[in-house]
Amino acid sequence: MAPPAEISIPTTSLHSPPDGGKPYTLYNITLRLPLRSFVVQKRYSEFATLHNSLTSLTGAAPPEPLPAKSWFKSTVSSPDLTEARREGLEKYLRAIAETPDRQWRDTPIWRAFLNLPSSSTTNSAASSSGIGVEGRIPAIGLRDANVAAASDPTTWMDLYREVKESLHQARMNLAKRDAANNNSARFDASAVAKRSLIKAGSLLSSLNDGLRLLKDSGRLGEGELRRRRDLLSAARVERDGLEKLSATLNVSAAGSSRQGIPSAGEQASLLGNGANFGPRAGGRVLGAPLPETEQTRELDNEGVLQLQRTQIAEQDQEVELLAKLVRRQREMGLAIKDEVDMQTEMLQGLNEDVNRVEGKIQVGKERTRRMA
Repeated sequence: MAPPAEISIPTTSLHSPPDGGKPYTLYNITLRLPLRSFVVQKRYSEFATLHNSLTSLTGAAPPEPLPAKSWFKSTVSSPDLTEARREGLEKYLRAIAETPDRQWRDTPIWRAFLNLPSSSTTNSAASSSGIGVEGRIPAIGLRDANVAAASDPTTWMDLYREVKESLHQARMNLAKRDAANNNSARFDASAVAKRSLIKAGSLLSSLNDGLRLLKDSGRLGEGELRRRRDLLSAARVERDGLEKLSATLNVSAAGSSRQGIPSAGEQASLLGNGANFGPRAGGRVLGAPLPETEQTRELDNEGVLQLQRTQIAEQDQEVELLAKLVRRQREMGLAIKDEVDMQTEMLQGLNEDVNRVEGKIQVGKERTRRMA
């Protein structure tokens, strides 16, 4: 049996409908599972509907009462009421999730409220494919929910891991695209990579907004904020590089997309501008749209492989040299530390001597004063 989800409501959000309706408060329910976390946003009326449905379906009220509705104040204008209701709703959900009696949380209404898959679907999928509950939860698709998740330090890291997973999926599909031998497979792999890059871009934007909220709330120190900004910068650079690589499909497949007929540029490249129809004297036929360099232009496959091995060996030598320098710097640092410790001891001894001489001087002054 999978461990229960850890439920909390760390924050709330004020939502204004785009049609100009009355604003209302959304409660950001954070669910933490063994492999990931996600956020579900619900308003108070949805909690009331859940409570009534659970009571009607099971014939018994949940172990914790639902916070009462206020007829004279609104959470939009009363921060105290918002905080009190947030605490009450969090206590209400935790009571259902943690009670030994499973009758309320085993209902489809409870699982639908938290966007969890149904029990029968989860059990059958887990038994057939080995995928647990957390692997079947749909990714967050709403920007408000993403920002709400990113405003919590723990779920911020969960969203960042989801960004890295999306970038990994994009990279794998781009490699599959370059290895495909027909246009249909290339376009399918490219489309999947594009969707992963779009998802990563949306999450990066939400993470940036969440980091700004975390800074304003003071929930993270300056050092941790700087580290997370560096993570975002590196992820953006990686996404931009994959985006450029994804765009090369337009160059590599533009001519061959029309009924498999090669373009004039491809014909000229393959046939030597039409002037020579004989076999090529040397070199390789490239399948990826990467430009040749001066080092690889005249090499065959074995030559390129040997060149890569040589470059890797040179890089290993440079790494070893760098390691030696680092070890040398470490030894120098330890030697400096020992010297500083010795000087500190000497200064402490000097300070004690000064105090002792000062005491003797005071005694001498006192004796001189008495003799006078």
